[in-house]
Amino acid sequence: MTTSTYSLPQSERINSKKQIDRLFRGGGSKAMTASPLRMVYMTDTRQADSPSANAHQPMAQMMVSVPKRYFKRAVRRNYVKRQVREAYRLNKHILASHLAGMGDRNVSLCFIWTSDRLLPTAEVMKRMANLLTRLVEKLSATDNKNIPQ
Repeated sequence: MTTSTYSLPQSERINSKKQIDRLFRGGGSKAMTASPLRMVYMTDTRQADSPSANAHQPMAQMMVSVPKRYFKRAVRRNYVKRQVREAYRLNKHILASHLAGMGDRNVSLCFIWTSDRLLPTAEVMKRMANLLTRLVEKLSATDNKNIPQ
């Protein structure tokens, strides 16, 4: 991912409307839940056309969504988003170690909060670690299917 394991630079966040549309409307995305977090993810292969652009492109990009439906006040929505980003930042090494071996693939992730109650940060961290571990298992299983015997 980056040189520092425990950082979350702007380049590792999804801010492109095209990428968000591809993640939610592209049809190639999958989802899993560790209540109250729902993770929507999509794997993609890097383009071989421009290797210089891919050298700086992170292997995983993420975004966080907390619907207004659950928290009317922006203060609470922002608090939950900070909790989720921090949990991802501290647990992304689980995913990074697996993606380093894949080389030509990258992953887009969206974490969606699905509850109207706040959780302690330790609980959010536990749920995030659970989701990322399950994601690595799924990616490993699909990689093993694609390898010719």
